[in-house]
Amino acid sequence: MSSNEKAKDLAVVLVVGKDRSGIVAQISDFLWKEEINIEDISQKIMQGIFVMAMLVDLAQARSDLGVLSTKLEKLGDKIGLTIQIQHHRIFEAMHRV
Repeated sequence: MSSNEKAKDLAVVLVVGKDRSGIVAQISDFLWKEEINIEDISQKIMQGIFVMAMLVDLAQARSDLGVLSTKLEKLGDKIGLTIQIQHHRIFEAMHRV
């Protein structure tokens, strides 16, 4: 890794709720303000329910994971969605043999 590169600190953001316009924009804006980079995103609408998973990089984040979790939960309450964040290591540990 070069001196200009920093190690990534990956987490997964899950969003579920009734579909409406502007969801991706609101969550992306929040992440941008927190200096969190979106690495990958997948979204689907299933019978009117919006489901989105984002892989994000927390390496430059303004807040730690605990604070971000609380902020995302409050944002979800405000806009009528369930928003959760989990560190990528949790998923890696669950799938180790």
